Amino acid sequence: MNWSEKRVVVTGGAGFLGSFVVSQLRERGCRHLWAPRSKEYDLRNRDAIVRLYEEARPQIVIHLAAVVGGIGANRANPGRFFYDNAIMGIELMEYARRYEVEKFVATGTICAYPKFTPIPFREDELWNGYPEETNAPYGLAKKMMLVQAQAYRQQYGFNAIYLLPVNLYGPRDNFDLNSSHVIPALIRKCIEARDAGDKEVTLWGDGTPTREFLYVEDAAEGILMATECYHDDLPVNLGTGAEIAIRDLAALIADEVGFQGRIVWDTDKPNGQPRRCLDTRRAEALFGFRARTGFRVGLRRTIDWFEREHKAFSDGNQGDVV
Repeated sequence: MNWSEKRVVVTGGAGFLGSFVVSQLRERGCRHLWAPRSKEYDLRNRDAIVRLYEEARPQIVIHLAAVVGGIGANRANPGRFFYDNAIMGIELMEYARRYEVEKFVATGTICAYPKFTPIPFREDELWNGYPEETNAPYGLAKKMMLVQAQAYRQQYGFNAIYLLPVNLYGPRDNFDLNSSHVIPALIRKCIEARDAGDKEVTLWGDGTPTREFLYVEDAAEGILMATECYHDDLPVNLGTGAEIAIRDLAALIADEVGFQGRIVWDTDKPNGQPRRCLDTRRAEALFGFRARTGFRVGLRRTIDWFEREHKAFSDGNQGDVV
């Protein structure tokens, strides 16, 4: 794909994953790039979507924008998370079709998988049960884009693909404890406890669930490889194929940041889905994607980034660390 000649819209391009996709697009020579901000284009609003397509006239749309959060945020906002994510995906894809966009790249979530999906998660298992309850509204809203993409390809010949990135982590992640995912939350809690001299850190659940994590730069690379090379209706996982128990993850992060206190598990809080680990063979077979960043390397980069940002915030040198 000759990126220098393509007009590209990346929704969520100022966000965590989106910022890396935008950077890698520029490295690939993309000159006509739009990363709409929500304050200028509310993508839940049809008029804003039409205005974006009128102004950008994109040939490719990479839809990364989402309303997301950890277990607590999902439990507090099930209606909002369902509506906002569903309406963005439906309207963006519909008007991409109407404006004759060449390719639409939809990013889903592994929260769409059934709660008790056999390990490793194979894409063919997506419809074999209901998602884990705490994030089902979010997961189902994002899964509607798969239905829409397949229906539009069948009826209109519209080139839409659907990718399922696993849990992401890396520099620039959201470290707000009210809405962050597990890795940034653990890093922040352990660093702040270390700095305060606290003797213990309390974490949700019992630590037994497993999760798989993909370094954000690898995820961005996978999305662009799929954009360049993949043109079919099958959903595709993006991950590493390796899982780690939350209990082991917490111990690893505590060790990496130098927190020597005790980790206490609040078993009155939910665990979320019991296990998450992806079958990643389809991505490698269809467009050659394989994650390259080792987990410990990526974790160290993430911790170092937060340590720098946290210090800058504490010293009053910049705004919010998230």
